[in-house]
Amino acid sequence: MLEINDLNIKIDDRYLVKNLSFTLNYGDKLAIIGEEGNGKSTLLKAILGNCEYANIEGSINLHNNRIGYLEQVINNKYLDYKVFDYLFKNLNTYYDNITDFYKYLDLIKLDDTILDKKIKNLSGGEKVKISLIKLLIIKYDILFLDEPSNDLDLETLIFLEDFINNTNKPIIYISHDETLLARTANMILHLEQTMKKTDCRTTILKVDYDTYVNLRLKKIEKETSVAKNEKREFLKKQEKLQKIMDKVAYKQNTVSRKNPFIAKGLKVKMHALKSQEKKLENMELTKIPDVEESIKFFFENVFIPKTKTIIDLDLKELKIQDKVLARNIKLNIIGPKHICIIGKNGCGKSTLIKLVYNILKDKNDLKVGYMPQNYDDILNNFKTPIDFLTTDYSKDEITKIRMFLGNMHFTKDEMTGSINNLSMGSKAKLFLIKLVLTNCNVLILDEPTRNLSPLSNPIIRKVLKEFTGTIISVSHDRKYITSVIDNLYILTENGLIKENN
Repeated sequence: MLEINDLNIKIDDRYLVKNLSFTLNYGDKLAIIGEEGNGKSTLLKAILGNCEYANIEGSINLHNNRIGYLEQVINNKYLDYKVFDYLFKNLNTYYDNITDFYKYLDLIKLDDTILDKKIKNLSGGEKVKISLIKLLIIKYDILFLDEPSNDLDLETLIFLEDFINNTNKPIIYISHDETLLARTANMILHLEQTMKKTDCRTTILKVDYDTYVNLRLKKIEKETSVAKNEKREFLKKQEKLQKIMDKVAYKQNTVSRKNPFIAKGLKVKMHALKSQEKKLENMELTKIPDVEESIKFFFENVFIPKTKTIIDLDLKELKIQDKVLARNIKLNIIGPKHICIIGKNGCGKSTLIKLVYNILKDKNDLKVGYMPQNYDDILNNFKTPIDFLTTDYSKDEITKIRMFLGNMHFTKDEMTGSINNLSMGSKAKLFLIKLVLTNCNVLILDEPTRNLSPLSNPIIRKVLKEFTGTIISVSHDRKYITSVIDNLYILTENGLIKENN
């Protein structure tokens, strides 16, 4: 179905992929994982032949299969399209596909009134749903999905899981949703940057996600243990040999001067010892595995009194322009609670927590930080990551910022390069760093884990779980909800409904 042989992908002097070979067959569900900026989206684009910014070598054989491609975001040129035109314009087989369209519309819980809306007026989740439908109504042979679970509500996530599991079409996809990966993938391609991002490694195994993670951890632990034991034994032998050589050298400088016969014997012995030393130095020891270091991310000295009222919201109507999304919204948060709001796509979750942020941001007794759903709304006002993170340009502040960026795996070039060139995951990390640097004790987070790698997300969840301030968030990440959140709310047309813990 699809064959890749000896594929190399390089941007400037940095390799993202080296000597990658694999075959994708019917029923294969290949998940590409890796840290932010490691080239996952670039790999998809390279296989499709539309990656002009990278140097690509190797053999890519699509065997004339039609490839359906779901991008991370809908191209800007379609934003003024109505949904109907986006789906069916230039589609000659419209009438053959209309039945399928209504079937999928029903499955992902959308009403056909969406056809008259413009793409730019859809919520993030609605955009993903419409892009999925566009893929499904056209009979593609192979599907490439770049972050298909982003912004989807829980019902649609389950639909997506069922679709991936039940179709026989080969699928290559990138996802940061660990639950989706664990339930759907049967092949894993892991892209890593090693040697402080000066080299790369690709690992591909035909196993499920949980098996891959466990195998990788066990391999790292075993190789690390072997390497440390060998190093320990090597140092013991080296120390023992050095003691013997020191004794022989001492005798050569004292006893041998008085006795030529003894001197000759000591000379022979020293020669043998130096030969052993050379052999010891030439021993090839098992190296500690060079894997990407975990990100480092932590809050310091954050405090919210247990009895402090963070917000007591009583909102009659939640509106976007003239459209009422929900009524009678009541939200009372006291103390360092971690709350999450879920609900169907387009119900107003992002609108609600942005409203909460605007209410809280100017309070003198709170330090409020905001991570939006659309990063570029804020980041487009800054040139570089350091520009975004600095409040002034003191030497101490720049040093601290560089340390935090390094802990989040930013290279020196990325720290001072254009913010527009960063991956979505790297942009997400910038907001997390900003929350730490400004010492926020109230975090307003809109889908905080959606663009972060499945290998980084456990660390992010742990830090947020241990956060001693207040968290008000929107998320459909099931692991985030179960491990970080104290109280879960569902946003409906009639207000917020608190779920029982």
